Amino acid sequence: MGHELIRNLINGEWVGAKSGRTVANINPATGESIGEVVMSGREETEAAVRAAKAAFPGWRRTSAPKRGEILARAAQILTARKEELATALTLEEGKTLHEARGEVQKGINVIEFMAGEGRRLNGETIPSELSATFCWTQREALGVVGLITPWNFPVAIPSWKVAPALICGNTIVLKPASNTPWTAQILCESYLQAGLPPGVLNVVFGPGSAVGDTLVNHPDVVALSFTGSNEVGIHLNVGAAKHLKKVQAEMGGKNPLVVLADADLDLAATATVQGAFGSTGQRCTATSRAVVEASVLEEFTALVVAKTQALVIGDGTKPGVTMGPVVDNGQMKSVLELLEVGKGEARCILGGGRLTDGDLGRGLFIAPTIFAGVKSEMRIAQEEVFGPALSILVAKDFDDALEIANHTRFGLSSSLYTNDMQRVFQFVERIETGITHVNSPTVGGEAQLPFGGMKATGVGQREMGKTALDFYTEWKTVYVDYTGTKRTTNIY
Repeated sequence: MGHELIRNLINGEWVGAKSGRTVANINPATGESIGEVVMSGREETEAAVRAAKAAFPGWRRTSAPKRGEILARAAQILTARKEELATALTLEEGKTLHEARGEVQKGINVIEFMAGEGRRLNGETIPSELSATFCWTQREALGVVGLITPWNFPVAIPSWKVAPALICGNTIVLKPASNTPWTAQILCESYLQAGLPPGVLNVVFGPGSAVGDTLVNHPDVVALSFTGSNEVGIHLNVGAAKHLKKVQAEMGGKNPLVVLADADLDLAATATVQGAFGSTGQRCTATSRAVVEASVLEEFTALVVAKTQALVIGDGTKPGVTMGPVVDNGQMKSVLELLEVGKGEARCILGGGRLTDGDLGRGLFIAPTIFAGVKSEMRIAQEEVFGPALSILVAKDFDDALEIANHTRFGLSSSLYTNDMQRVFQFVERIETGITHVNSPTVGGEAQLPFGGMKATGVGQREMGKTALDFYTEWKTVYVDYTGTKRTTNIY
């Protein structure tokens, strides 16, 4: 199964790149090409911005409930194409079909939720200190927004950016990751089939140095929402600040799962393996660190190792496979380099390198890797691996575990395993993460709840839930004086 050449979407038409340059879309499990995608640059990006700018007045004037109807139809179309989209996701990104189906459903959930916001896009009426004066607030669309999305969740992340941007009345230039173009094409086709007017949603494939930088510097792009690495996010934020653009950036994580002595260890170990090796560890909420009280360290570690050894690694389209490959050669190189660093710092008790036996040799497979004896100051405990790697750190007690958990520049997600409710509330109060879980894995989030982190994990307002509307709108405050006469009261 594959596809032909994937093109840009500009003003409702699928168009090629002026350069004629294309790159292969490679299945990371087999090394085979499943199609090609155009590589575009500044010229195509500027054309997409012009189309979005021209479409903005009409889309803004479209009532929010009508915009919501289009989103609802898009969700229905995606539901009908769910298996097709999940298969495309597995083939070009590598995660298992089970994981891909879950991601597609998450995207559908987000779109459905945002469709409903079209009938709840409300402000407030607020009393004035002046008589015969009526005051209210209302949300206003921003204009043309640039959305830059990564390869690791190429359905869910574009969904939770595109849907709120559209429901608020903005028009879009989307730059998806070039190594997951097929999913982006299906997602955008569904919006077009749902009746989205030409130019409201545009897609440009190409390198960040050309497409992304054009969005950052273009005067008609008023806001940027980015998900990806800290290095790129900081570059984008600095560049956008020069033009006073609104910026939302969700970046790295080094998420701790804390296991106290009274925890259900089997449950905690299961969650740790799910969080560390699900989606091949290629998610910002992955469980990077297990912080374990010393008295249960040996038993917990044995459980984690046994459950990790039970993982079935291979092509995600095959039945029974529970972990797929990393996405491409660049990611393979990055992960392997950090695993080598980890081997020099701590004890590698499982995995540690590339898998090449049999059919695995055709793809980009890395063994699930566990490091023991890890200390907080080590690079393996501080840097985001974004691959199948887990560091186990020992804590003396609850307070020490909390200090270790917070000892990172990131603050996205965390988890605590305990049956002590006093500790639960202390943890929730003191943990420095935007998302925290109790007796559930560090991964996962629901469409109606905010998503985002603290510290170096991100800047700007939260994504998902009702809070997503805050980034994609500005507030307008309205005063209506209906006295019909000159005021004698002082107005400040």
